[in-house]
Order: sequence, then structure tokens, then C-alpha cells
Amino acid sequence: MGPHPAVAAIRLAVRRALQDVLADVLAGAPRAAAPAAPAEQPPLVLVACSGGADSMALASALAFEAPRLGVRAGGVTVDHGLQAGSDLRAHEVAERLAALGLAPVEAVTVRVGRAGGPEAAARSARYAALDAAAERHRAQAVLLGHTRDDQAETVLLGLARGSGTRSLSGMAAVSGGLSGACGTDRRYRRPFLAVDRQTTRKACLVQALPVWDDPHNADPSFTRSRVRHEALPVLEKALGRGVVEALARTAQLSRDDADALDAWATQAQRAATRPDGTLEIAALHDLPPAVRRRVLRRAAIAAGAPAGSLFARHIEETDRLITAWRGQRPLNLPGRVEARRQGGRLVLQQANQ
Repeated sequence: MGPHPAVAAIRLAVRRALQDVLADVLAGAPRAAAPAAPAEQPPLVLVACSGGADSMALASALAFEAPRLGVRAGGVTVDHGLQAGSDLRAHEVAERLAALGLAPVEAVTVRVGRAGGPEAAARSARYAALDAAAERHRAQAVLLGHTRDDQAETVLLGLARGSGTRSLSGMAAVSGGLSGACGTDRRYRRPFLAVDRQTTRKACLVQALPVWDDPHNADPSFTRSRVRHEALPVLEKALGRGVVEALARTAQLSRDDADALDAWATQAQRAATRPDGTLEIAALHDLPPAVRRRVLRRAAIAAGAPAGSLFARHIEETDRLITAWRGQRPLNLPGRVEARRQGGRLVLQQANQ
């Protein structure tokens, strides 16, 4: 008799992710920026585990599948220090990971700042800690427990913010680290983006895995919590079941579109950029707006504008210097970047230059 269907589902998802990691190894993809491990040593894959149902299910599936594929498996839990007793809880999670047979296992404490709000600050601190752990242990990849439900929430948040196609594409199944180190462009893997939250919780239940429910996930002061417990249930009630699946499907379709537009923008930017770094107006004018504005956003960021402070209205006004030129004065963009039209060129540079 085989495993419970929920257990089988999570194991299959992790098996496929590990097979992709091994394919990268065989293709010669570099590991994290650290001295290479001995050639005979199998690649290491870490699981990021909070102790919740999603990440505990992920850890259990990794512990089961990794030895069968010749992969070493370890775990990392991050203590954000935002709740009383969080250090003890992190220690307990680390013990549970070790009990599953994972090694190395460590609990990492971080200091959460304030930039971008509490949710964004915690996320930045967490990923920085995971990046550091991956480089410290020379891990080939880090598995994250985001589910289809998380993906739907992400898409809905992007839709509410009017953030464009890239935001609607949600979380990628494979993405890079934040450190910028060589070889981190495929560090993070999300095997459960096609698995719903109910399946991961059921898998923990049938395997008798202890689960910790983070009270922040039910705190209405957090935007994602309100989306999870208020917005999505209302949509399901009004539109019928299947909203989560539809939003997750939208993410994949949007990601395919965004990837194609980004590739086009890369070619367009290369063709429009002059040797002095300015942009040729004539090469940009007839491009589709979605492509041209991608080029302008990249150019503004390259000139020093912080990506998180560069909004659609900034790019739209910069775009008007190309498509609706009426002798406008130079624009002041975030990061003291100035955008101005100079003859047949668009110049984006620091205002004090």
C-alpha cells in the first residue's frame, strides 16, 4: 500500500524539484559563491522551515526524497525575534528537522528593520539570512514552502496595487538569491506552487508531524493576512470555487508574457543605447509602450533610481519625453536621478552631475 495521496503529492513535487537541481549540477551550473565542495561530495539542498504546515511538509518530503536521488539535505529556520519565545520555537523547529534526518541544521537569528513596512522588512531579513546560510554551507539550492494559495494571494495583491504584468506573475518556481553572488540566479526553488495549502496540512497530519501556526498569519494588521482570511473567501463566495486556481494560473500566464517582454526590452535597450550611455529617441519612439517603458525603467535604475521607489507615474512621465515632447523641463526621479531630452537623445543621470 502506497503513501497517503497528500504525502504522495508533496513527495512528487519535491522529487521533481530535486531532479531539476541535479540537472543544473550536470549542466555545470555553479554553486553558491564559496569554494567548491569536493567533486565526490553530493550536492546539498537546504529547506527553509518556519515550523508551519507548508514548510514542515516540505522538510519531510525532502528528507524522504533526497537520499533516493543521491542528494544531501539540510535545513534552516529563521528567528525574526518578533514574538515572545521565538528563540525557543526556532530551537524546537531545528530539533524537528534534525529528527527527520536533515543535516546540517541551524537556527539563525536576524534583526528586522523597518524599511518598506513590517512584512517587507521581515522578508528582506529572512532572505538575507537564507542567502548567507546557503553560501556558508555551499548549498546548491534552498527549497521554500510557498503553496498555490500563497501564489493566489500574491497575484491578488499585485492586482490591487496595479503593479503590472511582472507583479501579476507572482512568485517564480525558480529564482535567485539577493546577495548578487555568482551562481545564485537559481538558488530558490518553490516545489509547492501547484500544491494547495490543504494538501500540505493533510500531509503533516497523516505523518504526525507537529505544526506551529504563526499568529501573524491571522493578524488583520498584516495585508496578506487580510487577503487570506477576508478578501479571498469573499471572492470564492461571490464567484464560486476555483478562484485560487484561476489566480495561480494567471500567475503563470503573466510570467510567460512578462518574460517575453523583458527579452524584447533587453534587445531594444541594446539597440537604443549610445556609446555615452544615453538613449536614442528614434530607436525608442515606435516601440510598443510595454517594451519602451521597460527600457526606461531599467535605464532609470541603472542611473541610480531605487527600484522600490520608482513607480508607474515616474515611468509614464519619462515616456512622455519621447512620445509627447512639448519642450518639457527635466524630470526629477527618485534617487536624485534627472531625466531630460537633449536633442535626439534621452539622458538619465544623477542630478548633481
